[in-house]
Amino acid sequence: MTETLFLHSEDVTDLATPADYVEVVRDGYRQRGEGAPAQPRSKFFRDEPQGMLTTYAAVLPDTGAMGGYMYSAGFGAADAWFMTPVFDAESGAPLALLDGASMNPHKTGAAGAVGVDVLARAESDTLAIIGSGAQARGQLRATATVREFSDVRVYSPTPENREAFAADFDEALEATVRAVDSSEAALSGADVVITATKASKPVFDGDDLEPGTHVTAMGQYSPDKRELDTTTIERATYVPDLRERATFDAGSFMIPLEEGAVTEDDIHAELGEVVAGVKPGRTSDDEITVFDSGGTGIETVAAAYMLYERANEEGLGTEIEFAPASEALTGN
Repeated sequence: MTETLFLHSEDVTDLATPADYVEVVRDGYRQRGEGAPAQPRSKFFRDEPQGMLTTYAAVLPDTGAMGGYMYSAGFGAADAWFMTPVFDAESGAPLALLDGASMNPHKTGAAGAVGVDVLARAESDTLAIIGSGAQARGQLRATATVREFSDVRVYSPTPENREAFAADFDEALEATVRAVDSSEAALSGADVVITATKASKPVFDGDDLEPGTHVTAMGQYSPDKRELDTTTIERATYVPDLRERATFDAGSFMIPLEEGAVTEDDIHAELGEVVAGVKPGRTSDDEITVFDSGGTGIETVAAAYMLYERANEEGLGTEIEFAPASEALTGN
């Protein structure tokens, strides 16, 4: 039997700072840029009851870990559950099983922050956020560790939500954080734009982007849904988390591709290639850049392994046992 650590969401909630997540996720993407295996998510749908089962995975050799996410959303309970297995990349043995819900905004926010760090202008100090939910909060916490923002504007369609978001972060950050009443107002003069919404149609007009803006889009991963319009993709240097995902479930790229506005040659690079220095990132101050973040096993494994190590150090979690196949299949 092999002992494996089970970590509940409450076990890992306070184990790492946003900067900690950014550090390990950046290194995970560096490994991907140097050839580490990762695949886009697989999605399985059911109509009655309506729901989705999703899984994705990655191997991070330098970290010494591999694994990914499997989660269900919807179905009869109309809720979601996130399971995160982590394996030793040398022995293959299971190291940990995490209740991965609480880390989700942190690891996803960290991926967005890495995109900002390698693609946005170094002097960027004005940030626009479209969306006000848990993912938008995770994006802001992480992104604030890679740029010194002085002005943050948040827009979401519900005034109460954007006002609450602004009030919470205006106290937490050195920047002035304020709610605005339109996406146009958020984008005006913004150096960095983050979209973290459930919208199925573009949430701003690409003509409103000023030269030199960086955009991180992370709220959609469906071929027929998108947060960014065709104009944005046409104007931008486009960088997805995984090249394969850009033509699999990245609606923001796939719809312009179907329209003939762009070709697959317009996929500039994967994020990992930029992080690893295999491909250049931004090449001019006037360049508009896009990081399309749909979620991968890269940030999941990097974050989960960090939490596993820290939980071990703190004596957190519950030991459970797995039988290796050599025992379970033979009964020996």
